[in-house]
Amino acid sequence: MDLLEKSRNTLELPAVLEMLAGEAVSEPAKAEALALVPSVHRAEVERLLAETSDAKDMMVYKGSPSLSGLRDVRGSLARADMGGVLNTRELLEIAGVLQSARAVRSYGMSAEKETCIDHLFKMLQTNRFLEDKIVNSIPGEDEIADSASSELSDIRRKMRAAAARVRDSLQKIISAPSMAKFLQDPIITTRSDRYVVPVKAECKGSVPGLVHDVSASGATLFVEPMAAVKANNEIRELKAKEKTEIERILAELSAECAAHREDIDADFSALVRLDGIFARAKLSFAMNAIEPQIRTDGALELKRARHPLIDRQAVVPISVRLGTDFDTLIITGP
Repeated sequence: MDLLEKSRNTLELPAVLEMLAGEAVSEPAKAEALALVPSVHRAEVERLLAETSDAKDMMVYKGSPSLSGLRDVRGSLARADMGGVLNTRELLEIAGVLQSARAVRSYGMSAEKETCIDHLFKMLQTNRFLEDKIVNSIPGEDEIADSASSELSDIRRKMRAAAARVRDSLQKIISAPSMAKFLQDPIITTRSDRYVVPVKAECKGSVPGLVHDVSASGATLFVEPMAAVKANNEIRELKAKEKTEIERILAELSAECAAHREDIDADFSALVRLDGIFARAKLSFAMNAIEPQIRTDGALELKRARHPLIDRQAVVPISVRLGTDFDTLIITGP
């Protein structure tokens, strides 16, 4: 372990960086926060401090920018770029990045004065068309909307009609007084995606049809009456078409994401940088910290400084100076 790393550990910098990472939203920004090391270059230090101060000023007037939808989509974009088909979660995460880019750009462009982070806001691309197309096609991680395509809407309309027909035919069966003694319960249920009725095991031959399942006790058979076979077959065929159409829709959305990969990647990188900057600003607020003046002559002056890891209600502020009218400081006590 070199002296610089030992000093960082002695000063408990990793614990402070843990606090900083806790203020970031995205995993990449958290990782970057934990990997921060002190800089010895004045220009870089002043740039970082200015970024934090400008972000704090913006937060005073407008609060924090919306970064809640920021997920690491680089792997998904790379797979789509190679022709892979993304799943609904991956596509929604890409839409989340696009939404964040749009919201954060609007946040930054509405600033009343120029800041040193304006260029990051201006870097953000917006693609409302792709964002809306994904969100409107995929309302939830386990759902594809009927409106995703006219073909899917037509397939599902036919599925609903076929399901209504099979339920009507089965309802007539379970409602017939002559069938009551054969049924375990007068209900319609499903087995293997086919509509069936529960028949008493001892009445197996009394309800002609196909047996799809047996209850754990063996007392009930789940029978698909012959009157329901044609409609059930139609539903199964339509489900296969629905699956094919959903795969086509996901492939199309994936291809569109691949076509805009560079812009989305650039958005993500800019958002992660802004996430890190605003994490520093949020931690600064939490610590009631201020931007220090940087000196290069070796002199040091801290006024009412507080240890950032000690409870603010318990810590005793201390003022320390060194290198101005004296250059030796003896610290006594435990």
